[in-house]
Amino acid sequence: MVNKAQGFGLSLITRIAGSDVLDQLKLRKFLEKSLYQGSKISFQTLSKTQKVFKADAHISKQRLPNQHKSLFDLSLSEEQQMTCDAMDQFASEVLYPLAAQADNEEKFPASLWQHITDLGLNYYALPESLGGVATEKNILSNILIAEHLAKGDFSLTAGLLSTFSVINAITQWGSETIQSTYLPSFAHDTEIKATFAIQEATPAFNPLKLKTKAIFNHGNGQYFIDGEKTLVILGETADLFLVNAEMNGLPEVFVVKRDSTITAKKSPAMGLKATETVTLQFNHTPAERLGDDDFNYQAFLDLGNLMWCAMAVGTCEAVKAYCIDYANQRTAFGEPISHRQSVAFMIADMAIEIDAMRMLILNAASLAEAGQNFHREAYLARLLCAEKSMKIGTDGVQILGGHGFTKEHPVERWYRDLRATAILHSGLHA
Repeated sequence: MVNKAQGFGLSLITRIAGSDVLDQLKLRKFLEKSLYQGSKISFQTLSKTQKVFKADAHISKQRLPNQHKSLFDLSLSEEQQMTCDAMDQFASEVLYPLAAQADNEEKFPASLWQHITDLGLNYYALPESLGGVATEKNILSNILIAEHLAKGDFSLTAGLLSTFSVINAITQWGSETIQSTYLPSFAHDTEIKATFAIQEATPAFNPLKLKTKAIFNHGNGQYFIDGEKTLVILGETADLFLVNAEMNGLPEVFVVKRDSTITAKKSPAMGLKATETVTLQFNHTPAERLGDDDFNYQAFLDLGNLMWCAMAVGTCEAVKAYCIDYANQRTAFGEPISHRQSVAFMIADMAIEIDAMRMLILNAASLAEAGQNFHREAYLARLLCAEKSMKIGTDGVQILGGHGFTKEHPVERWYRDLRATAILHSGLHA
């Protein structure tokens, strides 16, 4: 009954918002401010345990059912809208104020870990049977989370989503043994950190042709991995890794716990400085195969790429909003530079390209959520986002002129981070 009343009220407000009466009475800003304060979300924090991964024999294999709704349905559910509102608020109030210092110090802020717990981010990925909130595949919701968090900062969002994405991947692809061992541990210990080791330091890296190798020892029934991975997000502090390696001529993904056979070396990059990227060396490291026969390596990569694309869209939204504000305030020859067609058209192009990127991403995510083949759509989304996100980052610097080249404004940081969209393969997971 309450939901129906809320729905009727929102419908009424929407009709009012479309009326010219608000502008005549000068009430539009008041209404928008009221709506902005409208929605919040909270989660009860689960109790902490030691960082020990123990198999639970009572956990059956988890597979979230496909969503049953029309493909490419652009209307958000009430829960999705609440999630977007919560992530927007978190991005503006927590991530954005921390971003500049984190980038300068090349350090992921320690305070963010408690914020993640308070936000309950990882519980969005965990199945409901393990204390999470996921009752079915929520690929679209995960994409929305990535986009709205990235409005605060691209790098910090990548770090925030590393463990979240590993949980998604294990829930989506993990065998019953893997799920029963690791998912309960994530549910009960919020301090466990996990990440992906996907990228290799080769020109034009192809995730289908890997230098990292995996072998199976028939004597003890154990997998072992040898090789090197680069640009591993938060790789120096992670407790668990998802590593792709070639086995019997085909790429596979393995679960690897940190041990003494893994060495880490800092590998700072042009962007993503706050994610503390490192190069990892695996030296005959024990591993466990992630999936069973239903594992789809290409879909695994595609879902990761969609997350990077979603983050790019969120950061591009931040660039556009900042440029609009700057162009309206910056004056030249007695008027705001936003009055110049060259500037106005550049910002208009940003809006067009952002909408185009978002449409391709949502289309691919909708197909994936419905259990249909989405490789073509994900590939097209990645191509467009790789090109247009870098263009928007470049245009953002250009609109600010000399100011865009300095660290006084965040556009130079966004420019550097957005270039990762075209470089990194997977490393996250929807």
